[in-house]
Amino acid sequence: MATRPTAPAAIIDPGQYGGAGYPHEVFAALRRETPVAWCETDGFPAFWAITRYDDIVRISKDPKTFINRKGFMIFPKDQFDEGEQVPSHHVLNMDPPEHRDYRGTLSGLFTPRSTERWRPMVERVVDQIFDRIAGRDEIDFVTEVSAVMPIAVIATMLGIPPEDHERFFRWTNQAIGPTDPEYQEGSVRETAFKAREANFRYFAEMVKTRRAEARDDIVSVLVDAKVDGEPMPDFELLSFLFLLVVAGNETTRNAATGGYLALLEHPEQLEALRADRSLLRPAVEEILRWTSPVVHMARTVAEDVELHGVPIRAGERVTMFYPSANRDEEAFEAPNEFRVDRWPNRHLAFGVGEHVCLGAHLARLELQVLLDRLVDRIDRAEVLAPPERLHASIIGGIKHAPLRVVAR
Repeated sequence: MATRPTAPAAIIDPGQYGGAGYPHEVFAALRRETPVAWCETDGFPAFWAITRYDDIVRISKDPKTFINRKGFMIFPKDQFDEGEQVPSHHVLNMDPPEHRDYRGTLSGLFTPRSTERWRPMVERVVDQIFDRIAGRDEIDFVTEVSAVMPIAVIATMLGIPPEDHERFFRWTNQAIGPTDPEYQEGSVRETAFKAREANFRYFAEMVKTRRAEARDDIVSVLVDAKVDGEPMPDFELLSFLFLLVVAGNETTRNAATGGYLALLEHPEQLEALRADRSLLRPAVEEILRWTSPVVHMARTVAEDVELHGVPIRAGERVTMFYPSANRDEEAFEAPNEFRVDRWPNRHLAFGVGEHVCLGAHLARLELQVLLDRLVDRIDRAEVLAPPERLHASIIGGIKHAPLRVVAR
């Protein structure tokens, strides 16, 4: 058998992401030399690393060849045993037609038009955040601004009362970053399972309440939803709610943090945005491209396939690295330049194909409102210390970002 092209362990190493951040130079080398590369390292299942934009689009749009149900991410072995299924069943680990049926229960709530009805609530949440930090000259941008917004928004949409938002913030940190020492309670496996079980228990009580009396929230919608003419089974219902609260919090939070830090690092781009609010929309898309909060998604190959002359066998995993695709020189002009007026911007921060992020329009709305208020209410900001990054290779997270701020 011919020698397989290989990828360095850095692309999946939580320590890399928690220390230096995204390995963009490694990704660039892989795109140039080995766009399909085998990665085999201690602590993780082996997989093929896919780093080019066009290849990720091809894989994402071929759900028959590249399937989700056997694993949608590369999790550490000490989080799940080899071959063990992730203990939840939601749209990320479903294939057609099941995926379409479950996604359809909520897709109408997340269209651009439907999302707009949440704008007053998002604006209220963001204004309250800035009211709380008014008069302060030092803040942790993550824990006091960017993390507060998305958890408050998705929790409100789900019907979770404000007094419980903090516990969901903690649980989602543990669910997405069980490899990070700051969030661990016991082993990596114990941390991840405790977070999942806490979410499931909480939502099980909400489901019981909504079955007795429906309210105007997403939990009530899912309780009333039908799949193949039948109510959604409890396990799938709780899995869906778990996914919504995790995905609705983590990705938007980290795009907001990374985006504001990028603006501070490129003050001419911040001034351009301040001078012309019509740049809000393209600025949000550039922030999403630049930050690429989701590091990777994986698929399992259903049948033997060849990519760039490299044979990939049925049963092997292919892993799509979105931060690499979003800096692909073949897809973007000057991809390593941060430009708030970049348009069009066909980034893959939300994925592509049938598994494109359900809440993409909501995330865009939140980021637009936050950017608008940041420009209005913060005159100057200075980074006081390097940001503390999440030790995880699933989400490119920032845990703390201390800033000195001067209000307008």
